[in-house]
Amino acid sequence: MSSENSGSSGLAGEFFDAAIGLLRRVRDEESQNVTAAGSAIADTVQAGGRLFAFGAGHSSLAAQDVVYRAGGLALMNLLGVPGTLGVDVRPATLGSALERVSGLASAVLDSSPAAAGDVLVIISLSGRNALPVEMAMSARALGLKVIGVTSVAYTKETASRHSSGTYLKDHCDIVLDSRIAVGDAELTAEGVEAPFAPASTVVTSALMQAMMASAAGELARRGIEPPLLRSGNVDGGPEWNGRVLAEYGDRIFYQN
Repeated sequence: MSSENSGSSGLAGEFFDAAIGLLRRVRDEESQNVTAAGSAIADTVQAGGRLFAFGAGHSSLAAQDVVYRAGGLALMNLLGVPGTLGVDVRPATLGSALERVSGLASAVLDSSPAAAGDVLVIISLSGRNALPVEMAMSARALGLKVIGVTSVAYTKETASRHSSGTYLKDHCDIVLDSRIAVGDAELTAEGVEAPFAPASTVVTSALMQAMMASAAGELARRGIEPPLLRSGNVDGGPEWNGRVLAEYGDRIFYQN
């Protein structure tokens, strides 16, 4: 999207319009996949399984957004890979390099509590790096159900960095396509040499929360109380959360 209005307010408005357009698109075009992902999560909760989310770099932000979150499912755990959680490593470029390291995903999964019958949500905008691809491959080999959140456009316009030549989407049971364009920059403007204003975090987080909402609704439809957390800043919230965390403690790993 380009702008002839170089004023900051005009560009800010254009970004909101672009983000809203993408949100509407994924709402309309990914609704069946979101529902399928919600049902898979509900199946796992009902069967006594565990839930995990993984993302590297800025993709980790959407994974962290559904862990220990007021209004979210208490059972969602972060599957963390040291050095890849956002920009928590110095230099920050090391995190990008780690995404291309083969064997790292298997080592993390082997030392995690994830097991057959669990669900792992893997978030990777490009889906082309070794880490998310091998994470999906290894998880499925262990018997986990894998839900991928990625931009399928990258598979058509970029080369895979995994030795197999495949992408994250090729190793998932369910794929949610964020519809983000390659490069993840929604705006261009006169005097600005590079495209700017990424929207992937907005859209990916929305897809994650939509999936969680679908799962909660499906559990309720089955007559199962969704194990949701309340805000600790409202009266009764801490007491509610204490009950949920105690009841499901064997499936929650972020409080240990």
